[in-house]
Amino acid sequence: MESGDTAGVAVRVQATVDEARGLDAEQVAERVRDGRVNAFEADSSRSIGNIIRANVLTLFNGIVGGCFLVLLLVGRWQDALFGLAAFANAIIGTVQEFRAKRALDRLALLNAPRARVRRDGQEQEIAPGEVVLDDILVLRAGDQVPADAIVVSSRGLQIDESMLTGESDAVDKTVGDEALSGSIVVGGEGNAQVNRVGADSYANRFQAEAKRFSLVSSELRTSINRVLRWVSWGIGPIGLLVLNAQVQVAGGWGTVAEDGRWVQPVVNTIASLTAMIPLGLVLMTSITFAVGAAKLTAKNVLVNELAAVEGLARVDMICLDKTGTLTAGEITFDSAHPSADAPAGWEDALGWYGAAPDANATARCLREPYPVSEPRTPVQTIPFSSARKWSAVSFADGSTWVLGAPEMVFGDTATDPGSALGAQVTALAAQGLRTLVLGHSARALTAEDAEAERLPADLRTAVVVTFREQVRPDAGQTLAYFRAQGVGVRIISGDNPRTVAAIARDVGLDVTDGYDARSLPVEQEALADVLEAHTVFGRVTPEQKKGIVLALQSRGHTVAMTGDGVNDALAIKTADMGIAMNSGAAATKAVARIVLLDGKFSHLPDVVAEGRQVIANIERVSMLFLTKTVYATGLALLFGLLVLEFPFLPRQLSITDGLTIGIPAFFLALMPNARRYIPGFLRRSLSFAIPAGIVVAITLTAYTLVARSLGVTEDQLRTGSTLILAIVGIWILCILARPLDRFKVLVIGAMFIALTVLFSVPLAGEFFQLVDPGREGAYAVAGFTIVAILAVEVVRIFHVRFVRHTMPDRAAVQPS
Repeated sequence: MESGDTAGVAVRVQATVDEARGLDAEQVAERVRDGRVNAFEADSSRSIGNIIRANVLTLFNGIVGGCFLVLLLVGRWQDALFGLAAFANAIIGTVQEFRAKRALDRLALLNAPRARVRRDGQEQEIAPGEVVLDDILVLRAGDQVPADAIVVSSRGLQIDESMLTGESDAVDKTVGDEALSGSIVVGGEGNAQVNRVGADSYANRFQAEAKRFSLVSSELRTSINRVLRWVSWGIGPIGLLVLNAQVQVAGGWGTVAEDGRWVQPVVNTIASLTAMIPLGLVLMTSITFAVGAAKLTAKNVLVNELAAVEGLARVDMICLDKTGTLTAGEITFDSAHPSADAPAGWEDALGWYGAAPDANATARCLREPYPVSEPRTPVQTIPFSSARKWSAVSFADGSTWVLGAPEMVFGDTATDPGSALGAQVTALAAQGLRTLVLGHSARALTAEDAEAERLPADLRTAVVVTFREQVRPDAGQTLAYFRAQGVGVRIISGDNPRTVAAIARDVGLDVTDGYDARSLPVEQEALADVLEAHTVFGRVTPEQKKGIVLALQSRGHTVAMTGDGVNDALAIKTADMGIAMNSGAAATKAVARIVLLDGKFSHLPDVVAEGRQVIANIERVSMLFLTKTVYATGLALLFGLLVLEFPFLPRQLSITDGLTIGIPAFFLALMPNARRYIPGFLRRSLSFAIPAGIVVAITLTAYTLVARSLGVTEDQLRTGSTLILAIVGIWILCILARPLDRFKVLVIGAMFIALTVLFSVPLAGEFFQLVDPGREGAYAVAGFTIVAILAVEVVRIFHVRFVRHTMPDRAAVQPS
């Protein structure tokens, strides 16, 4: 039995199944019955059920939905308009994420249309999912391996495993080697017996772990949920306090129960409770995320989860895989370096190697620089083998040309810096270039030479040929952008550290040598120390990539990870922000938060800019919504403790919510805003919202007490309260929109006009129960409105000072 040789000679190992016949029909049927088949459903990272539950079954929707249902049950649908916010919020989030899921579901890890197997002595083409355990796979150049298998025969079989291992070089496969599912046959041919199928295969095991769902980290979502939790804790006791006060105002519990006058106390209580919930902030955040996702889709960037629009703006460390991310995953010709006495005809020799039918990926790079018009017919050849790393050809003129790795063709001379060839090869390799040498002999190969695979004795150096990986043209400028933004960069690759370092220098990074990941420490703290000290890492395994992300996160970094191979999937899943190239494996795209559909690295600055706009604008509008939450909570407490009737109907609060917050916030949230991300969103928002909300709550309480002493009716009091809240709310909008420009003035002016129309049109007044507040009531409204505006201006002054004191970056205090 032959073994160990792959150069033009078939090598075989005994398979447990007859290689020449393969499985018979009965054996295939038995394995199908036992479930030993390759069928595997490659799901995306989120199921439809997960998406619906995440967007529908939320604390926000629960509180709002409960209040909405109560109002419907008591027949006051006019006051239940706020329920539309919860409905819209759920719809927007579900639709956007379902669209992303549908796009991802179209991607498949194994995209080969057919698999070639030998059964009953005949070659058959079947669907990859129909492959069964122990099938004999027939592998040829261009095939994708459908299931893990053991090579049982090989004739120069070469497989590209870069999508799985990160190693960009094709790997020679000899008898007994494993061919991994998802890898591509790039040269030669061979047979392999399937030893793992379906979910047990190498690629699918990665996918199974990677697809476990987890939400992207979002400061906006976390902060809003924290506010909702605070509100939910207070809703129960505050609700009972307010309900008791409203019942007491209506005549007491006994009277209300006997006369059936419990509807208005319930409506007033719900009005106070729903006012406490920042309804529009949740909806506005979803709308802003969705609009950002749509804008990015127009730029060929697929957002898998809404909050991912925000995520990259917070990243301070980005980890990049080399192959497929910084490089296009292809080898390109660099240059030819002929020796001083290079014989004539070396260009034609390189052209023959490039045009040869069995040329490998490296040799094919010679076709463009050395085109062949009339192919020469060789008289003797020794095919390339990666075991000896050279090939040879002789022509009719008696010349012999040998192309291969310098150290394999010329031995130690090629690695000795003291020799002319060694000095040249060493210098070129130090630049990260891949080198081949073209040797020449005036003596033709004999049949014995070809059979024994012997090099000519009088071989001399003719040309040193260099190749480089094709760097993506946008990689350098994108990395320069991240450096300018203070984002750290770590390049982690399964390739040779020297090669990775050279690529890093090509894209503008100031590095000398790459760090060999085989010597990386396992302990997380020690690993983090190494990562802080080095930039480029080679020979990194998929498990190490995940460990690197975790180690960086342990040092407080917000980490983004980009990649395209299955070997990157776990790290992309673990990172705070996973970014995949569309040219990559579907398993990687399924777990990524963002997919660059056209593979252009230069889109990342667009994603960062969109994220910054989302964070900065939502921070601005959040002050509007949180101010409302504060003053609503304050009103509920004050009116409950003072046993006063709540001064608003829910429908009247819809006026103030829409004109002072909802509608203008929609426009403000979508305006351009390039402010850099600064942590502390909720703290800054509350530092304005709490004192401003207290001012509004005290103003409305004082107005209610004064209005009651003046003898105004309940409808007049509600109308006056609505006017005060609307005008002061629009003024707060003016403050937070500063510096004002033409567009902002237009938006704010439109809100004043809409307020005037609502109070002037009889139909609107009837629906919202707005009446003339009377002369004395009007004076009270004007006086308390002016006092509240002046007090809010004072709050703004102290807020600006607070932000400047805590955040030295003055851009942080500018709301636009």
